Amino acid sequence: MNPCTNNGIADAVVRTLKQYFNDLDGENPMPVYDMVMKCVEKPMLQLVLERASGNQSIAARLLGINRNTLRRKLTDYNLL
Repeated sequence: MNPCTNNGIADAVVRTLKQYFNDLDGENPMPVYDMVMKCVEKPMLQLVLERASGNQSIAARLLGINRNTLRRKLTDYNLL
């Protein structure tokens, strides 16, 4: 089963990007990939870390990333 099919996260991204492009009103968009990742990554990290009761090893496992990568991202977003 593809977790990205028929789910609220994908629907929210589509809805938000459609609104973003509509709101541009002829202006050039910023790089969409970087914009979406910056908007989504921080709250995702916060929520998963909370779910893991602050345990970075568990949070990294839940995220499917290396613990060092998680620490770097937490530092980048001032979440440490």
